[in-house]
Amino acid sequence: GDIHQPLHVGNGTDRGGNDVKVKWFWQDSNLHRVWDSGMIDYQQLSYTEMASSIDIATKAQVATHQDVTISDWAHEAMALRQHVYNLPENKNLSYRYVFENWNTVENQLLKAGIRLAGILNDIYG
Repeated sequence: GDIHQPLHVGNGTDRGGNDVKVKWFWQDSNLHRVWDSGMIDYQQLSYTEMASSIDIATKAQVATHQDVTISDWAHEAMALRQHVYNLPENKNLSYRYVFENWNTVENQLLKAGIRLAGILNDIYG
């Protein structure tokens, strides 16, 4: 599931965004941390609430998300990097960055959950 986070399939030059220093709501951080936990924690939802808020896929969407290879998962995440690295010049990230990227985070979490569920169903029937 972790492969769905775009910085986990990094560009090979900045340790998956760990070397990209940013301000996250005026606090020192790095881009990887913002995508790993910052935007998710910002929502102030429990894991149950978060799962309930994004678990809205139709059966057709589930089938589409599960009908791809793990290599496809990585390439999908890699294609999202252009948005991840679309930073303001001052690298101060806050409300606007969340607004512009939250749908991507939700979609990637949804895909990760659906695909992991598919693998577990294949393993355990």
